[in-house]
Amino acid sequence: MLEKQPDAFTLEIVKDSLVSISEEMFHTLGKTSMSPIIYEVLDYATGITDPQGYLLTQGNGVAGFIGMVSSMVQETVKKYGCSLLPGDIVIINDPYNGGGSHLSDVGLVAPIFFDGELVGFSASKAHWTEVGGKDSGSFTNDSTDIYQEGLQFPCIKLFNEGVINQALLEMIQANVRFPDLSVSDMWAQVASLRIGEKRFQEVCVKYGKQTVQETSKYILNQGEKVSKKVVQSLPNGEYFAEDFIDTDGIGHGPFKVRVKVTISDDRFVCDFRGSHPQVPGPVNCSYTTLVSDVRTVFLAITNEDHHINDGVFRPLEIITDPGSIFSCERPAPMSIYWESGSMGGDLVWKALASVLPEKLGAGHFLSVCSVTLSGKHPDTLEPFLIVEPSVGGWGASNNEDGTRGQFCIGDGETYNMPVEIAEARYGILVDEYSLHTDGAGAGEFIGGAGVVRSYQALTDGQSLSVSFGRHDHVPWGLSGGHNGSGNHFFIEKQNGETDGPYGVYARYPLNKGDKVKLITGTGGGYGSPHDRDIGLVIEDVKNGYITIRQAEDIYGVLLDDHLNLKGLARQS
Repeated sequence: MLEKQPDAFTLEIVKDSLVSISEEMFHTLGKTSMSPIIYEVLDYATGITDPQGYLLTQGNGVAGFIGMVSSMVQETVKKYGCSLLPGDIVIINDPYNGGGSHLSDVGLVAPIFFDGELVGFSASKAHWTEVGGKDSGSFTNDSTDIYQEGLQFPCIKLFNEGVINQALLEMIQANVRFPDLSVSDMWAQVASLRIGEKRFQEVCVKYGKQTVQETSKYILNQGEKVSKKVVQSLPNGEYFAEDFIDTDGIGHGPFKVRVKVTISDDRFVCDFRGSHPQVPGPVNCSYTTLVSDVRTVFLAITNEDHHINDGVFRPLEIITDPGSIFSCERPAPMSIYWESGSMGGDLVWKALASVLPEKLGAGHFLSVCSVTLSGKHPDTLEPFLIVEPSVGGWGASNNEDGTRGQFCIGDGETYNMPVEIAEARYGILVDEYSLHTDGAGAGEFIGGAGVVRSYQALTDGQSLSVSFGRHDHVPWGLSGGHNGSGNHFFIEKQNGETDGPYGVYARYPLNKGDKVKLITGTGGGYGSPHDRDIGLVIEDVKNGYITIRQAEDIYGVLLDDHLNLKGLARQS
């Protein structure tokens, strides 16, 4: 018997049921993983798609995974077609085909069947602690091809009808430095996919297969309608931005990149053609990465609260040159891909910030600012590995100061590694964790401060790799606001010597007592500093954001040693 056409109320109820599935998948993965990069930092995403691989709902940690779930499902559909069977799971981390970022971000895809028919897919993407490669943690900031960066999974079967591919599992265990962690991440993803499959089938039982299929169309069409309505309200025109990526990690750079954003009544086109070709070092990104980062900014402009699905992005078109730094081709390395990917999103942001001041502020510290530190634990003498992003300063807007100590746009809603966990699990002591108050990003509204995070090595023979982009080309100010400051780090050695500052460095040797001082930048300011409220300037000095001298030189506010106002030296 044919099912009745669902009414509007039923469509909304089923839609919310599908949203809850991806959220439950997200929490399942986080609660069953053994890796801090997953359960503490939330460097993963989950989602469900329709049978063609179009994203219906997504549970998201890092913003950089927006759009990658559907890409890897579509690659699975393209490769396997109708040959997929219940119980199959595909593993994929290929950056060039199938929605890859870098090899550490591993995707699993499972078909969902109901009454013998393929009705959708459950999928997840998570940062594994290790996928092999020449450097511990598989973060390789001086690689020259993809083969140095770890294991590649080219959309192959991990499970066949519910039976694990034991040979592949043993291959993974033999090629990663922390097999217990990597395999636990894999099983956590499997559990998440199974939950997604089970819950989707339950929704089909409760409401009927046809109703679920109609709801899938409804979700995509509704997403498109919401986005188009906002795009129609934006000022039509062509908008341009240029910037530079500092380095490729192996001595080349800077690299000029650009975008032209064209907004019409129903289209939002971002054209990156003319940006620098792919480079020898690992700052290249895949086209999928570029799409994900641009989608993040597009969401911020159109509807930051809307549930993510592929319909939302139908008005968005992204163009770039094949073989560019924004769409590299094999075997270009891309271990620290976020330096170009995030820059792609930032260019769109920069191009539109002056015409959409109510939505977009000044530039922020931008880089993931990754830190990889390995060595032996002082108590157990077992090997440890820190893989973590860093927080920094965001730019000011037209009505408020920039946010202090937050993750970059590509990391999204992720979290710091708590000091207590870092000190318990790793061979380090956290000497300092404070705001970096350098007075940069001045304006009527000031850029948010970055942070200072200092690690002291507790054993000899530790190895540090740091990838701090936006080291030379700092966050941009807006509407007369001053630029922010760059990201960098120093080494303070036990013998009193200081080495640095550096932006990107591979495998710096640390011995017991040596300290690495990680410093992230301040965001750009908004408006003239001479327009800043005098009372706020005084509060800034009291809070330690600026000095008495900076209050006078930059803001034209003269204070005595007791922070009493002596006079003004402001331009009218």
